[in-house]
Amino acid sequence: MKKRLSLLFSLMLVLSLFLAACGGFDKKESADDTKKGEDKKADVPQELHININTEPFSLHPGLANDSTSGTVLRQTFEGLTVIKDGKPDLAAAESYEVSDDLTTYTFKLRDAKWTNGDPVTAHDFEYAWKWALDPKNQSQYAYQLYYIKNGQAFNEGKAKAEDVGVKAIDDKTLQVTLENPTPYFLELTAFYTYYPVNSKIAQQNPDWYKNAGDQYTSNGPFKMVSWEHNSKIVLEKNENYWDANNVKLTKIEMVMVNDPNTELSMFNNGELDWAGSPTGNLPTDALPQLKQEGKLHVQPIAGTYWYKFNTEKAPLNNVNIRKALTYAIDRKAIVENITKGEQVPAMAAVPPTMFPENEKGYFKDNDVEKAKEHLQKGLEELGLKDVKDLPPITLSFNTSEAHAKIAQAIQDMWKKNLGIEVKLENAEWNVYIDKLHSGDYQIGRMGWLGDFNDPINFLELYRDKKGGNNDTNWENPKYKQLLIDSQKEKDSEKRLQMLKEAEAILMDELPIAPIYFYTQTWVQKDNLKGVELSGLGDVQFKWAYFE
Repeated sequence: MKKRLSLLFSLMLVLSLFLAACGGFDKKESADDTKKGEDKKADVPQELHININTEPFSLHPGLANDSTSGTVLRQTFEGLTVIKDGKPDLAAAESYEVSDDLTTYTFKLRDAKWTNGDPVTAHDFEYAWKWALDPKNQSQYAYQLYYIKNGQAFNEGKAKAEDVGVKAIDDKTLQVTLENPTPYFLELTAFYTYYPVNSKIAQQNPDWYKNAGDQYTSNGPFKMVSWEHNSKIVLEKNENYWDANNVKLTKIEMVMVNDPNTELSMFNNGELDWAGSPTGNLPTDALPQLKQEGKLHVQPIAGTYWYKFNTEKAPLNNVNIRKALTYAIDRKAIVENITKGEQVPAMAAVPPTMFPENEKGYFKDNDVEKAKEHLQKGLEELGLKDVKDLPPITLSFNTSEAHAKIAQAIQDMWKKNLGIEVKLENAEWNVYIDKLHSGDYQIGRMGWLGDFNDPINFLELYRDKKGGNNDTNWENPKYKQLLIDSQKEKDSEKRLQMLKEAEAILMDELPIAPIYFYTQTWVQKDNLKGVELSGLGDVQFKWAYFE
């Protein structure tokens, strides 16, 4: 019996050694496969091709004020912080301290270089912020820096540059003093108006930002190597970037094709790796099919599509006319039949991602009966007997298939529901935005995507009549005071209530007609990974790669 057990044991030992040997063979084969896989991955070109629709308004961080410019700047520049996974993370700053009263931030900068090899210093941040606040530079986004002590006073000519609460203590230390405690300040420092500028280059050449070349220096993960105006921008990996080891893409090519059908065709032909939001647009008619095929990505974002009224041009200087036009829009029909991207009808200014109750809003969608009542009141106040006495109103929009379809639909709604004649006018983006900023319009299309995750970002647009992105020429003293007071309120619940009160005033006087809350819709190559999309509707490619 023992002999049989011993024999059995010997057979098992031989078998186990054989299996172990086989296992070792399999393991070696697996390791070789892994190496081959890694080699294969390394062979995948790390070049990204996207569409940005149009020529950027400006690639100077202090002058940019639109999503196209922002898309480019987020790849080429970097602020003290960056938004990652929805929260601010340290970027150009390696650490910071905050005073007990929460009004003074002291940032320590990393050892970092500009694309030309110059060191990035605290002086570059101080220079850039004061440059944007300097009234002679006419930055539309100067108000984003009003959180800094005396920022607004300097921008309005009531203080000097040296009074502004930003100071380079030394090359690596930046001290920032705020007007009031600002809980979202570290989100603000990730926004492009807060980016640094190479002060040495900018002081030597005021036009440094107008073309690619040696003078266009930036401090982000990518550098601009060519800019064919109205055609294409090419970025390459910035070898001087402090975190270059974590940047996998070697090149980003950004074409400017302002036709959604062409954009989708380019994607289908392999010429683009990404099509649609937030850099370009997909044709609205293609969305249902793309969704059915399982290719469409949809993400709600903090953004509102609205029409702005120039409240200093008749008849839009009359609140009842504005209410008539706003109430007579069928938003449900627009999002279901035109935009088709799961957008939500907007009867409020602040998106539901910030104020959940705004899914319902302040008025009823497509309330034609109420619209007619306000139209009649408005006509009487203007001294007109009939709507036929009202001259045609011009509705302006920037060139885009979707904007044109929405404008045509609303033109029909206003004619059918109210009898108001509307003329449509479109222009390319750079021309269009200049017309809005200069007040050369009656009704103009615009959208707003949050710059930081707080309702005040949507409401502060209309705080000051001549505020950088107001365009409506509307101002209300009570509204303005509520926003100012909200910035000093330490109780977060009370502060939100003040912002709700302010929004109620805005929605009663309606210098804008909200239409829908944005979603992003896009398609992308299956092997493209690591793209950072924020809930505010912007994109960063620092961590992107192809597998």
